[in-house]
Amino acid sequence: MAAGAAPLRMEAAFRAARRQRRAATLLGLAVLLACLLASAWVAEAHPARLLEGLPRIGEYFHRILPTLRREALFAGAETEGSLAFWFYRLDSWAWLLFETANMAALATLMGAAAALALCFVAARNAGAPRPLALATRRLLEALRTVPEIVFALILVWAFGVGPLAGILAIALHSTGALGKLFAEAVENAGAGPWEAVRAAGGGWAEACRFGLLPQVLPNLLSYALLRFEINLRAASVIGFVGAGGIGEELYTVIAFNHYEEISAIVLLIILCVAAIDLLSERLRHHVIGAAR
Repeated sequence: MAAGAAPLRMEAAFRAARRQRRAATLLGLAVLLACLLASAWVAEAHPARLLEGLPRIGEYFHRILPTLRREALFAGAETEGSLAFWFYRLDSWAWLLFETANMAALATLMGAAAALALCFVAARNAGAPRPLALATRRLLEALRTVPEIVFALILVWAFGVGPLAGILAIALHSTGALGKLFAEAVENAGAGPWEAVRAAGGGWAEACRFGLLPQVLPNLLSYALLRFEINLRAASVIGFVGAGGIGEELYTVIAFNHYEEISAIVLLIILCVAAIDLLSERLRHHVIGAAR
């Protein structure tokens, strides 16, 4: 009798636990739904406003589309309806895209160098003094919390309009973002090489250089290349506040409602970002594969 009652008790306990999980799941979904509705109400994201604005979005995209004609598609820049007429300022836009890519590359290099210098101090397993490690982690948090465009607004006021403010703004944010990723990579490294260098009489810097860095270098390079892709997009945006690059030109044509120029610049940015994404992906795979 007792042997037959045990499976029944187990089945009853299982069903009770399942009911509790379902009740907890339903309660969590109800709380989430209430939070979403409250957020929508605070943000004034009313369905009526969304429905009212959707046709305007379609109208705007219709305006920025070029009026291309098949018979004049490959004609000169003087012929309306041709690709050359659509991209009539391609030379200046290409130079601004090149400037934007340079801004992103230089900012990534500066941010990665600063993050590399700080990540060993921030990592919990690298043996840095605890107060210094805590202060470094808080600094990295502060740098990655502030958006690039806010840094750019401040630096444009300090250094004037131009690429320098954009480079510094992206570099500061990249230092915080890469510093966190680099520190986490260092924390996942094995302790054996570190301890061996220290036991052989090496100092803290030597232990970081020869005990930890060789283990995590492929990951650091991968993170830096990924950050370069992100920074290219950021460099295209911060030009809106006068920090140089193609974003400044895009803001100008939007402000003056030069609709076809908007679509031409946006398409060039998309193509540039896609090309660099593909190149960075190949480099990351090459670096990771070579390390293995």
